[in-house]
Amino acid sequence: MEFYSCSKRFAGLRPSHVHERKAMNSYAINPQRLKANVEGALGDLLVSSVVRLDELTIVVDAANYLRVAEILRDDPACKFEQLVDLCGVDYSTYKDEPQVGRRFCVVCHLLSVSLNQRVRLKVFAPDDSFPVVQSVCGIWACADWFEREAFDLFGIVFDGHADLRRILTDYGFIGHPFRKDFPISGHVEMSYDAEQKRVVYRPVTIEPRENIPRIIREDNYGSLH
Repeated sequence: MEFYSCSKRFAGLRPSHVHERKAMNSYAINPQRLKANVEGALGDLLVSSVVRLDELTIVVDAANYLRVAEILRDDPACKFEQLVDLCGVDYSTYKDEPQVGRRFCVVCHLLSVSLNQRVRLKVFAPDDSFPVVQSVCGIWACADWFEREAFDLFGIVFDGHADLRRILTDYGFIGHPFRKDFPISGHVEMSYDAEQKRVVYRPVTIEPRENIPRIIREDNYGSLH
């Protein structure tokens, strides 16, 4: 059996192919060049564009969200054909500090397979009491279940989604469990009632527990002497 190293494998490529591969790798690992290309493609549609830890994060207004998504997918310098992930964020107690700006944000992680580059796209819902942003299912079909999850867990409504239903919690669930003001123990607990032969809901019976280790302990604390 003969083993081939990377150098042997690439040795068979024609010089033009080697040049194209090197150019692609250089393009992919240069976040500043990606930043310039994205800024050139989006222009005034951008609210901010920041490179941190070699990752590009852009923020756009909710009114421009769909237009920006289309440009990122179709522009020759972007070509973000794939939506890798979409999630919600509740910034109400971000870093345990008072809220600054809008509370609910939708974050998309996009991948260009053809150009081997990535970008993080953020959009804030303009209304904290009823957060709504446009659905991008028409641009990336895989956003379907991602948007349902963000709706279920954060209560973010995606206008234009064809089937916006809960996807992780029960259909009778009240509230959105990933919101910072939702109690950790929840409001109700579910169990099977043998007499009624069905699943029933009851008020939660979980009591708060002390999870912080004690440094100063009273006598006989925890039955210790």
